[in-house]
Amino acid sequence: MATETLPIKKKESIFDEMEKVRDRIMRRAYEIFDWTGRSFGKDLDDWLQAERELLWTPAIELREEDDEFFINVAAPGMEAKDLEIEVTPEDVLVKGETHLEHKEEKGKVHICEFRSGSLFRTIRLPKKIDPDKVKAEFKNGMLLLKAPIAEEQRSRKVKIEAA
Repeated sequence: MATETLPIKKKESIFDEMEKVRDRIMRRAYEIFDWTGRSFGKDLDDWLQAERELLWTPAIELREEDDEFFINVAAPGMEAKDLEIEVTPEDVLVKGETHLEHKEEKGKVHICEFRSGSLFRTIRLPKKIDPDKVKAEFKNGMLLLKAPIAEEQRSRKVKIEAA
């Protein structure tokens, strides 16, 4: 499989996207609450079930080396065209959709543990990066991000002028 380069969107904030996901989970958690007879005291269980149904949080590795972050995101079974990456100086958001279809073939599917749904992972970085210089590649089900750490603001002395 060839390596594919992915486009990266620069954003001021990814909080709007996170809020949309939270709202979807909240609506689904309420549906579960309603469907199970409106039993109070199980709100956390309903929320966690809604998260499991709606989101897939992939495994990641965040490594720092030579003034750069290297981020690996495991997305087996997905293709580069299914993924979207958004970056800010402090965060990386990886999202995508995966759909599993069982084609009409000979035989029956007795067990299937592959998931369909939304991949959603936010990564808070320990240092600021330069969003304009982030590069992403996808190869063999692994998303590889390279993010240069932004140059630190150098402190300077300010001369006080007499009034």
